[in-house]
Amino acid sequence: MCGIAGVMYKGDGVEADVGKALIAMLDGCQHRGPDSTGFALYHDAEPGELRLRFFVGEKEQAETTIAEIQDKLAEFQAELVKEERIGSTYAIIIRFTGDIQKLAYAMEHAAKLVSIGESLDIIKDLGGAFDVDDVYHVRDFTGSHGIGHVRLATESDVAPEASHPFWATGFADVSIVHNGQITNYYKLRRRLEKRGFEFNTANDSELVAVYLADKLSQGIPLKEALGTSIDDLDGTFSFLVSTKDEIGYAKDRLAAKPMVKFENDDLIAIASEEVSLNRLFPGHALNTSEPSPGTFDTWQRST
Repeated sequence: MCGIAGVMYKGDGVEADVGKALIAMLDGCQHRGPDSTGFALYHDAEPGELRLRFFVGEKEQAETTIAEIQDKLAEFQAELVKEERIGSTYAIIIRFTGDIQKLAYAMEHAAKLVSIGESLDIIKDLGGAFDVDDVYHVRDFTGSHGIGHVRLATESDVAPEASHPFWATGFADVSIVHNGQITNYYKLRRRLEKRGFEFNTANDSELVAVYLADKLSQGIPLKEALGTSIDDLDGTFSFLVSTKDEIGYAKDRLAAKPMVKFENDDLIAIASEEVSLNRLFPGHALNTSEPSPGTFDTWQRST
């Protein structure tokens, strides 16, 4: 089943309580996915710096893995600016201006890479929204936008690395949350692999993220890429995608997977269920709408 949620606050240089908003929205649809919860959060970018987060395990395993990560960073002459070990993850900021795709693929051989981005930081773990927040302090995050996911494990293990959101492996700042199933997954994956792209999971959400990021790298606008995705992806799906400046959705033509949105002068919010939107405005009646089958749209961050 699973549940998705996303929010973008409008306005120049806005610093809204995105973390608190996503926690509330995901808690509202937690019954759709009690196994794990995840957040894709977008920080302000610093020129020449990248954010990376890894799953490293605990205790001695973590120490060994972190040493391997640092050795691999040294090979790429990446300068470690900041590091934090929290939960089962190791989050770092590095100074790096080289080939991000080569770096990403190499780092995957050192440890399980959760995300890379100038802005993007993916936080995900087992349990509900408040459980994940208790460890990673998502509530403290302020910014303009983010997306999140609650997962009901149906086709893979209940494990942090199987949780959503997924990032577009090899590309910076593209993340996705997805409810549904892509039935031509292997066909599309083989096409992308023949072009040199790598995949680190068997999750169809990772495929959608790479598909969209590939379009973006060719100079195709996100809105146009979402339009082609409806033709190129087979199956039933509703998904949200985010970059460092934009958020968007796509919904297949069968419209079997629910999606509701609300927009006013201050924000755009989208979720699997209306209860998630109501959590942002308790006690208020909202003029919500359900995107039509086969539709897509995007919203850009004001700068």
